[in-house]
Amino acid sequence: MKKSLIALSVLLLGIFAQAQEFVTIGTGSTTGVYFPIGTGIAKLINDANIGIRANARSTGGSVFNINALGTGELQMALAQNDIAYYAYNGTGLPAFDGKPVKSLRAMAALYPEVVHVIARADSGINKIGDLKGKKVVVGDVGSGTEANARQILEAYKLNFDDLGQTIRVSASQGVALLQDGKADAMFYTVGLGASAIQQAAQTIKLRIIPVDFAEIKAIAQKYPFYTSFNIPGGTYKGIDVTTPTVAVLSILLTSESLNTDTVYKIMKATFDNEANFKKIHPNLERYFSPQKAVKNLPVPLHPGAEKYWKEKGLIK
Repeated sequence: MKKSLIALSVLLLGIFAQAQEFVTIGTGSTTGVYFPIGTGIAKLINDANIGIRANARSTGGSVFNINALGTGELQMALAQNDIAYYAYNGTGLPAFDGKPVKSLRAMAALYPEVVHVIARADSGINKIGDLKGKKVVVGDVGSGTEANARQILEAYKLNFDDLGQTIRVSASQGVALLQDGKADAMFYTVGLGASAIQQAAQTIKLRIIPVDFAEIKAIAQKYPFYTSFNIPGGTYKGIDVTTPTVAVLSILLTSESLNTDTVYKIMKATFDNEANFKKIHPNLERYFSPQKAVKNLPVPLHPGAEKYWKEKGLIK
């Protein structure tokens, strides 16, 4: 009898393991916004008891996430909408030139990702043109921030060669360089209130450098993913003025290889629970809505996501 019970237990455990599907969500730096949002989404999926176990993984961000979706290393990920467009079409960034990631599929647009240009208050930098000859963190190699930095500078008729030093490091490393005085300024495309910038503002006096309206228009004409955005005064310690800049969108992505039913179940576990979904992060509370979730998507919807949004009456 004892042997029979043990055998039955092993069989049941095997059936349970087979019934579970595992999904890894690519996020970004632990000091950014992607990581807490990815972690929150994973918890909603796990708490729904739908036979899918999810975990969030800290990564290098948009470019890494998209490549990892293409190889199957990740099953879901967060990324900027402009970077997803470049990836899907195989253009715009060296990482994707001639190497389109056609398996990318969208689930939803989430919230604005704001291009922050921050500078030490003692750097003498008050406008984008003042970055010339300065030590500037432009984001990691091949990152979404690097692409945005290049495009912002282009709007001001500058390029990386005009900088005194072009520093390509992660956001957390960039903040450390600012704090140590080894960098004068830093580009960072991230959700409003990012902890990396909050951390820097706690220890040194910063200013946010504006991206002027005329340049916003020029950027948006050439790179249509940009929209104007105001960083409210008081968002970061010691910065009390509202500052104009530009933003792109964060989107939730998956791969065409993920099963339609799996994606549909994940959509219901995440977005049917809208109140709890918005509680994951203040940026979702401020900016997410189902109506906006299906707009400005740069890649096709996954069939599972399409089924979900059709049921909600948000797409035909």
